[in-house]
Amino acid sequence: MFVHKVDEEITLKIIGMEDAEELYTLADQSREHLSTWLPWIHFTNSPDDTRQFIKSAMKRYGEADGLTVCILYKGKVAGTIDLHAIDWKNKKTSIGYWMGAGFKGKGLLTRSCDSLFTYVFEEMGLNRIEIRADVNNVKSRAVPERLGFVQEGIIREAAMLYDQPSDHAVYGMLRKEWKRD
Repeated sequence: MFVHKVDEEITLKIIGMEDAEELYTLADQSREHLSTWLPWIHFTNSPDDTRQFIKSAMKRYGEADGLTVCILYKGKVAGTIDLHAIDWKNKKTSIGYWMGAGFKGKGLLTRSCDSLFTYVFEEMGLNRIEIRADVNNVKSRAVPERLGFVQEGIIREAAMLYDQPSDHAVYGMLRKEWKRD
């Protein structure tokens, strides 16, 4: 089981069925906050919906095609980070994340990503991490910017957000650029 201590307050742990109720409650309580950028929240209407997501994440992990972790802040689920797909041949992955509304403003996401990205480069041996965010999602874009990712461009109409085209900023980090103290 993957468990990774970030610091005295934060631990990352692989998502499991035991997290379904707490994760659903967090998402439900954060519905207004999350719905601006993450349409999946409208399809998450019960703990069973969260269990289906967890089942999918566990399958991807079992196939070495992803890693979804819960961010635990003082033992409570605060959000998730998801390596969407791992391309082992090209040694790269893309990352998504979300934080519960009650946990914003504590630096949890940046600290968690910083630690996980070190693990991705040093332990998993990947060479590239990519993060995409809607160009208007300033808070989501701030995470890669704080961590020194390079904005590599804008993908026009990269996704549909509530039936409207959404442009995405693309950020990349290479293993050789990842600086550690």
